[in-house]
Amino acid sequence: MARFPDNEIISLVSKAPRFDLAESVGPSVRLSELADMAFGEDADFSLDYGTAAGSSALRQEIANEHGVEADDVVVTVGGAHALFLIAFTLCQAGDEAVVAEPVFPLARNALAAVGATTRALPLAFDTGYRIDLDALRQLLSPKTRVLSLASPQNPSGVAIPSQTLREIVAMLAELAPKAWLVIDETYREAAYGDAAAVPPAAGLGDRVISVSSLSKCHGSAGLRIGWAITRDAALRQALVTAKFSTVISCSPVDEALALAVFRQRDRIIGERRKLLAQNLQLTEAWVSRHASHIEWVRPDAGALCCMRLRRELFDAAAVERFYAALARYSTRVAPGPWFGDDPLVFRLGFGLPTLTQLAIALECVSVALTEAAKAGV
Repeated sequence: MARFPDNEIISLVSKAPRFDLAESVGPSVRLSELADMAFGEDADFSLDYGTAAGSSALRQEIANEHGVEADDVVVTVGGAHALFLIAFTLCQAGDEAVVAEPVFPLARNALAAVGATTRALPLAFDTGYRIDLDALRQLLSPKTRVLSLASPQNPSGVAIPSQTLREIVAMLAELAPKAWLVIDETYREAAYGDAAAVPPAAGLGDRVISVSSLSKCHGSAGLRIGWAITRDAALRQALVTAKFSTVISCSPVDEALALAVFRQRDRIIGERRKLLAQNLQLTEAWVSRHASHIEWVRPDAGALCCMRLRRELFDAAAVERFYAALARYSTRVAPGPWFGDDPLVFRLGFGLPTLTQLAIALECVSVALTEAAKAGV
């Protein structure tokens, strides 16, 4: 029997519609941008096994960007692999894990699949998806082994303030001393324009694990390169052993290309931050024009945000009409229930299209909103 629950988010890696506003990535890097730097002019590259921990040069680049040592880094097959290895290593059947929800479903599924009892820390649209520290305090106990957060969050793009994270670390030390704080920072560097990225979480404490990947900010989802950062040598070795026992190593081709991405990171990330800023501005103006039908939580970073259909206009039947209308216009958004959110909420990804494509796609959403709401009046 399946140990991972089904979720329609898997449709994001199948055939895409014309306008895919369900995606959470920006434009992809082209292989031609990286090949010369990764392999040299003759591309004489030996297809050996990689190392279990990951390429030393790649780990050093990751470490440099996070203010840690290369030995603190374990390279994984994407960020989702890192989340699974952490869950598999830290949780026994029956252990408790607290997960902030709504959440990228694979983060929750990894903990459930290893038999952990997951307890939801609810994040609400009405409070801007901010963490309620009092609510978190009620969920923690000496049985807690993992507290799983994301900053910026998926699906909302809301970042957790540094002071809040410091308070959470102190709370864990007091109430759940055996717990590890896992922070998915996949969108951390996807700031808008010239805005500064929030500081990395790896320096918050010895029981903090930072997870990220090249999928979102770096336009390289197809490389399947992620990483986990921990200052704890025993945990790092356990993660390396778990990685070796599941995939042996990452592809050395992917690691070489990932190294080339890091060495061009200023250009790659800079281009995408400019696009994100432009597209966010267009999205914000579009929301303002449709305030009678929709509301949103403005994101802090990332290529995504959460929007909510106005409750007074959209009952359950109207929500169905909205998605049916989107399908007729070959347009897709990500329904809130994919992430454990209200059916009125959806995630809109604004980072993948060009500015012109986004404008057209949003007009398709406009028509769908109008058609769905009018039909119910």
